[in-house]
Amino acid sequence: MCTISERKIIEDKAKLSNISISQFLRELALQRQVDRKVKALPKEVLLFTATLNHIAANMNQVAKKRNQNDELNAIERAGLIVLSTDIKNLATDIKDFLK
Repeated sequence: MCTISERKIIEDKAKLSNISISQFLRELALQRQVDRKVKALPKEVLLFTATLNHIAANMNQVAKKRNQNDELNAIERAGLIVLSTDIKNLATDIKDFLK
């Protein structure tokens, strides 16, 4: 038995340790400590994130230029086409990764 606030604290600590509440309490009772498990993201997820950040930075530059009423030159328009292709390829890669 515990209060609602105590239960919330226990739940939060179990979640922080990336284990179930039962396992958290069991380890705490038996070992007087809980080993925290650190989650490592797969390499593919990190690559997806890096690609999305790169695309977002490029899109931000285009938006800034357009907000200043500057016209895009041919090279910048071609860059947008490349970004569009990159986004489509990334979406395909994510779908394939999740299969």
